[in-house]
Amino acid sequence: MTGRRVSQQEGSLHTDRAVCARVEVTHDIGLHARPSVAFTRLAKSFPCTIGVEVNDGGVWLNGKSIVKIMGARIRKGFVLSIKADGAGADEAVRALCALVERNFDEEKPHARSA
Repeated sequence: MTGRRVSQQEGSLHTDRAVCARVEVTHDIGLHARPSVAFTRLAKSFPCTIGVEVNDGGVWLNGKSIVKIMGARIRKGFVLSIKADGAGADEAVRALCALVERNFDEEKPHARSA
């Protein structure tokens, strides 16, 4: 099962340079260690600021902080609002939503080295 985008207009909602989109987490375990690392690693690859709000809770977390993302205990069915502001904001939000929708690439086989 893949992630489900909850609401989005033309790829994102624009306010000045800020971009925001919502996506539902459908990964069976939610954001445990590997998905949290994948999310924050991707977020850090963009120069813009990235915030994450969980279930419209009113608290925006630093999307580049592994401690904040793992600490939020994000589970299956939770809705994430992903907001970015600055250079590359639109691309960042699209990429992060796509990662959530792909279940953090967890269904790909994990290669083990000998």
